[in-house]
Amino acid sequence: MLALTTTLFPIEILVKIILNQYFSKSYCVTVVSDSPFEFEFSISFIKIVSNNTEELEKLMLDASENGCSDYIVKLTDPQKFMYAFDNVSHVGNIRRSDRRIIFLPSREINEKSTKMELESILTMKEASFVPNILLVVPAEIEGDCKGYDLVTHKYIGIENTDSPVRLDHWNSCTKTFERNANLFPNDMSNWDGKVLKVACFTYKPYVLLDLNTDIEPLGRDGMEMRIVDEFCRWVNCTVQLVRDDSHEWGEIYDNLTGVGVIGNVVEDRADIGITALYSWYEEFLVLDFSAPCIRTGITCIVPAPRLLASWELPLLPFTLSMWIALLFTFLYACVVLTIARGCSTDKVCLSTFGMMITQSRPEAEMSSWRIRRITGWLLITGLILDNAYGGGLTSTFTVPKYEQSIDTIQDIVDRKLDWGATHDAWIFSITLSQEPLIRSLLNQFKTHPAEELKRLSFTRSMAFSIEKLPAGNYAVGEYITKEAVLDFTVMLEDFYYEQCVVMLRKSSPYTAKISQFIGRLHESGLMLAWETQVALKHLDYKVQLEVKLSRSKRDVENIEALAFRHVLGIFILYGLGVTISILSFLIEMLANRR
Repeated sequence: MLALTTTLFPIEILVKIILNQYFSKSYCVTVVSDSPFEFEFSISFIKIVSNNTEELEKLMLDASENGCSDYIVKLTDPQKFMYAFDNVSHVGNIRRSDRRIIFLPSREINEKSTKMELESILTMKEASFVPNILLVVPAEIEGDCKGYDLVTHKYIGIENTDSPVRLDHWNSCTKTFERNANLFPNDMSNWDGKVLKVACFTYKPYVLLDLNTDIEPLGRDGMEMRIVDEFCRWVNCTVQLVRDDSHEWGEIYDNLTGVGVIGNVVEDRADIGITALYSWYEEFLVLDFSAPCIRTGITCIVPAPRLLASWELPLLPFTLSMWIALLFTFLYACVVLTIARGCSTDKVCLSTFGMMITQSRPEAEMSSWRIRRITGWLLITGLILDNAYGGGLTSTFTVPKYEQSIDTIQDIVDRKLDWGATHDAWIFSITLSQEPLIRSLLNQFKTHPAEELKRLSFTRSMAFSIEKLPAGNYAVGEYITKEAVLDFTVMLEDFYYEQCVVMLRKSSPYTAKISQFIGRLHESGLMLAWETQVALKHLDYKVQLEVKLSRSKRDVENIEALAFRHVLGIFILYGLGVTISILSFLIEMLANRR
């Protein structure tokens, strides 16, 4: 403790004692007053002397952004400070759960009115978000000594949380405290049944509500719901659900109002928000985030590739470039054979085609060594091509051939396949991306009501966003049924990954404690265990299994006996050729008759 000089007023001595004992770890303290308040501080500080509301808020914001987020306040209207303090908390970027505020009396006469003036702060809504408020209230003492009562609000508990609590008394003559009590007792370790308002909605497996109480006594379950319930067991609080199911995750408007989960939190209708809330940038500007609790990968289930049409099978042994090269070879051979025949084009294309499929030619056609050489090279070329095509055709007919699958973001963009869900929250994390590929992906995102998505799941016209969870399970929307999922497969590439967090108001007193608890859960491995338990208990096992095995469930179909459907394409081509031949014959007959 610093040496106390006789030039200090009693209240200044008291403030020094409190600073030395409780603010030794503070980075900086802001002193707010509307009159000179001069004495030496043992720690860094910023002084603000103002009685103008707008100026006070601006100066406090500057001080807070510089790290001075603990306060000593001596104003004739202390409520003005609380309004400015709450606005600074919303606007600023600095977040702290354990901020401390000391209110000093602006005058030391008429103790009763001064006490009422200070204690009125505790009834303000703004004070309900700050557990560490200390009021220094003048008290009557006989003689020349001065005394001060150290008062805070109850804060924890179920009822009368804004009622004043006398912590201790300090005497200026003895310079000692009556009880040596902790002047900042609200460390959030025991809430004494205090209500924790939780904004959420049903989204498996994060949160499940309205369950049968015979199965779940509380009527709720889910990975994040278990985090909240276990947290309240740890700190002795009571969970109260705040629901806005129709808006799901919701959104925040420019005037700091909103709907859904995040809207309830930003408007202080709820203390915390859960249900797969990611670390979104726009929400971070106006809310507090806890430590990450669940890592999730966002991808899609897309229409599974179907067997190729049988008419395509004869074309599969060669690629497009190979077919083009083969056509060029045929045309080149026709030209060369025509030149070798003395520019005669009689049956040249038919002869060339026959040689390319290794059909022998009559001796009469081999009239010169040039034609025999060309024929020999064409027969060799045809032999090689015929064997290569025959081997490929055998493989095509034996191993089922499917359409090209959609495995990556590039694939889904190239196919121009719409993807979507019930809410825009699925794209909040990538909305600000400037990559052309991601911008194209965003343009293909569509939102529909759950009933419409359920109908679309049977049309193969769009993909549906899902989440890959750490323990190997999937968060799949209820609109994807076990019948519809049979015709879908999961993509190989994730669109992005995210960290699920608990959202709170800025500088919420609960942030640090919840983050500490989440860290304990990760250390114990409970998060992975809870995911598996919830998935086995509440998720549709058939849907989960179909999604997990969607990329391997057709392996058993790789080899099969030759069936009529395999050669149907050959007969289609044969029928097409016969039809063209008959038409050509009829046209030729009609032309010769004329």
